[in-house]
Amino acid sequence: MKKQSKEVVVAEFAEKLKVAKAAFLADYRGLNVEQTNVLRRKLKDAGVEYRVVKNTLLKLAAKDTSSACLEEHLSGPTAITLVNADPVAPAKALVEFAKQYNVFELKAGMLDGKLLSVADIKALAELPSREQLLAKLLGSLNAPVSNFVGVLAAVPRSLVQVLAAIKDQKEAA
Repeated sequence: MKKQSKEVVVAEFAEKLKVAKAAFLADYRGLNVEQTNVLRRKLKDAGVEYRVVKNTLLKLAAKDTSSACLEEHLSGPTAITLVNADPVAPAKALVEFAKQYNVFELKAGMLDGKLLSVADIKALAELPSREQLLAKLLGSLNAPVSNFVGVLAAVPRSLVQVLAAIKDQKEAA
């Protein structure tokens, strides 16, 4: 790779790392092309970018960004997953893929400028997605209102049932 093209790659990755909410590093050694394409498709469906980059170029790009904490893990073959939105779905995809293919190993991650260990990434993968959390929140907010409506509806219903019972008693007598 020529120096000029290396500078372009470093500048491109520096910009991507500045806006990235999360990043995950993995050792992809031992994966064949078909397996790599499966992983790329999974991650693309999750809306993230998966790339293999030289460690030296990534170190240069990570300087002065929130991803600088990943520098100590940049050794050996490294693939990086860049996340700009919800980090749970990509973490789930990576952990699931690592379970499926033992040769794929997660190294570390970064979430909002904080270093994540492999155990942290696995814990992140076990969290419900943003959409699931929002649905639970809306359900929790809706429950008191629907219970209140049920209580308000029960009062006239009880009154009607009492009046019907009185009517039945008077008709029977």
